[in-house]
Amino acid sequence: MPTISLRLSDEIEAQLSHEAQLEGRARSEVVREAIVEYIERHERERFMAEMVAAAKALAADPDSQQEAREIAEDLVDEGLDSLIAKESAAGIDPGGKWWR
Repeated sequence: MPTISLRLSDEIEAQLSHEAQLEGRARSEVVREAIVEYIERHERERFMAEMVAAAKALAADPDSQQEAREIAEDLVDEGLDSLIAKESAAGIDPGGKWWR
């Protein structure tokens, strides 16, 4: 495992030491966990920003608007339960996550 070095203010180092002591863990464990959480949060934020941009692009596209209307009409005509049954029959898990 690679080692990194970083500088912390006295106040942050004291808070880190206190938190590690409260949790009964090494300071390096607390720092590793904080870094992982930071990276995951920023990945989620970037992903959501991409989703918003894609949604805005779709909303501005007349062809996409028409397709959305057709999908909505299918939902009204066939009913959501019927579409879920079709997906299940096709081997698609309708409750499964389709995103990353």
